[in-house]
Amino acid sequence: MFPLKKTLIVVAARFAVAAQCALLVGVLGSSPCAAQDPAGDHQRLELEEHVDPSTGATTLHGTFEVFENRAAGAGRTIKLYLMVLKATGPDREPDPVFWLHGGPGAAATNNAGGYARSWMRAKRDIVLVDQRGTGRSNPLQVSLPGSDDNLQGYLDPIFQPEPFRAALKELSRRADLTQYTTLVAMDDLNEVRAALGYETINVTGGSYGTRAALVYLRRHPETVRTVILNGVAPIAFTNPLFHAAAAQEGLERVFEEIAENSTYRRAFPDLPRKFKATLARLEKAPVDVEISHPATAERVTVRLTRAAFAEALRIMLYYTGTNRQVPYLLQRAAVGDFEPFAQLGVESNRRIRGIINFGMLMCVTGSEDIPRIDQRSIPRLTARTFLGDDRVRQQSAVAAIWPRGDVPPEYGEPVRSKAPVLVLSGTHDPVTPPRFGAEAAKHLTNSLHLVVPGAHGVGGRVIDRIMGDFLEKASVKGLDTSGIDTIRLPPLKMPERKRKEK
Repeated sequence: MFPLKKTLIVVAARFAVAAQCALLVGVLGSSPCAAQDPAGDHQRLELEEHVDPSTGATTLHGTFEVFENRAAGAGRTIKLYLMVLKATGPDREPDPVFWLHGGPGAAATNNAGGYARSWMRAKRDIVLVDQRGTGRSNPLQVSLPGSDDNLQGYLDPIFQPEPFRAALKELSRRADLTQYTTLVAMDDLNEVRAALGYETINVTGGSYGTRAALVYLRRHPETVRTVILNGVAPIAFTNPLFHAAAAQEGLERVFEEIAENSTYRRAFPDLPRKFKATLARLEKAPVDVEISHPATAERVTVRLTRAAFAEALRIMLYYTGTNRQVPYLLQRAAVGDFEPFAQLGVESNRRIRGIINFGMLMCVTGSEDIPRIDQRSIPRLTARTFLGDDRVRQQSAVAAIWPRGDVPPEYGEPVRSKAPVLVLSGTHDPVTPPRFGAEAAKHLTNSLHLVVPGAHGVGGRVIDRIMGDFLEKASVKGLDTSGIDTIRLPPLKMPERKRKEK
């Protein structure tokens, strides 16, 4: 991705006062300032410069060192991996875009390829920091069932105590798992901001990244110019309590599409009833399904249980591309052909497990979310859903054995701010539906909430233009939202037409 020209940029900074070197780092060509940190003389921020000879675009990547225990200000350190995609156009703005990834547990720099080509980069630097516990920032990985030698494992439940107990033993040797909360990570991010020499930043996040953005906004409001939240998980969203209800809502939006369209009604007749019959069949007994191996194309048999079917369906509903295939897959399953569903289920779950660091996910949800769940609410919020209470019960059981970070009692209070905030929700989002965007926006007095046809995370030409206008103005007042009514979901995948016999 990054070609030939490389320049090493090394900046020393004090652990206690990183901002003392901020201006020197910001110009990225000045002589580094010399400072002694409490742990001894060494370089805290190290960046390499890569210049693409074909475009002239500059990317900086390297590490920024922080104490694992920020409150103690001593002991073990973590080198946070980061990338700065420098603005490419002639008319450059001083405030960058900081992108916060989802999960929790996904690494921001995984999206470097997409952001390298982003329209945002024309005027602004884009900064990607692998949050502690993800990517190359002391990743907290769990060896879950599922591998190219064990495709069946990709259909097994993620939150089983055994692999997490094994991971806990290994991770505890190199990490204090109480120090990987969102609050600590957002203080890291603010220190990175100061070290890179940015006074104010534009924070944008997707999925869990919206939670992180809100926490950052609450802790460091003076540094925030604008915020964009896409697929909003506000503080009120206690992961995974609402997963079952939200997934059911997402599926029902698809069923409503079918009911409102005569072509779809003919293609997928009586699909809700057939879906229930499929669940009942799997409840009685799992089915063995032959699929093609995602890597080798070799034929492999996997077993599809009701629970595996439900969780795979939830993941398929997430993304617009797979969301559009769901009716076709459910119809095939209803007539006993489970291969298309199982094939996509294995491929989707395989991809997710390669993205998320599940140890970090448990550090966040086990500290910030699950302790706030009223166990008495679980039956009410999971009843009459295809997912049921499996996920919330299983994840809560893992949380019971996982170290819990320090989260203040007031953490559950909504984030309130007057900062300009653009809130985006997808109509078919099966995990953070529009009501969560509305909940966040209710407490953000200078916000605009747009509900757009789409699944989990919305985008496209119209949305890009609106976001660009918002970044330019740093205000939702008078924002040009024209074109929203022209956005359409892609059509549903249709059944194959039967060939007429000659």
